[in-house]
Amino acid sequence: MTKKDMQFKPVTHVLFDMDGLLLDSERLYTVVIEEIAGKYGKIYTWEMKSKLMGRIGREAAAALVETVGLPITPEEYIYQSQEIFRRVFPSCEVMPGAEKLVRHLKSKKIPIAVATSSSEETFKLKTTNHREFFKIFDHIVFGSSDPEVKNGKPAPDIFFICASRFPDKPAPENCLVFEDAPNGVTAALAAGMQVVMVPDPRMDELNRSRATFCVDRLENFKPEVFGLPPYDSAAT
Repeated sequence: MTKKDMQFKPVTHVLFDMDGLLLDSERLYTVVIEEIAGKYGKIYTWEMKSKLMGRIGREAAAALVETVGLPITPEEYIYQSQEIFRRVFPSCEVMPGAEKLVRHLKSKKIPIAVATSSSEETFKLKTTNHREFFKIFDHIVFGSSDPEVKNGKPAPDIFFICASRFPDKPAPENCLVFEDAPNGVTAALAAGMQVVMVPDPRMDELNRSRATFCVDRLENFKPEVFGLPPYDSAAT
């Protein structure tokens, strides 16, 4: 860590994105979309994906249909994708370093929550084999099915709502967000929160540079950089 790395404001609460950050589900979204796009002779590229990550519900479906040029309605895309989701999402795996960090923060009594663009239905599919892990969090906000979340990322709504559901209702500047997607980074910054980006290796430098801090893998994050309790020496 350089001296610059130690200049971040200390935080008291931590909010996590889920897809591509805690779970490897972004990989599976690509599988699903490529399968549907292929039926219509279309190609789904990384450039398209990086702009769409983090959107919610029908808004996400409409943006994807338009971006990829699919000759179907957003509703038809949702119907087709949900059939494939049921097949592939139960194979989701926890990302490297995620469980270590989450369990560490919980053991140190740091309030932690999940702010995911997923619906509660797809969350249940993705966490089929990880129920106990997600019980560690104080609460989870589902952007695509929570009636209070009016606008998806890059709007800040989900982070405001997630923070407000902690009993002590922390101020935005006391919250640290972990994100993998540009839309999520934009949303966190718009909420007045610091944000650690853990990007896909293909992410361009411009998008990486917008985050408060960027780390290549969760397992390489040092909590003390943001005033959080450091890992015990035996755990590092």
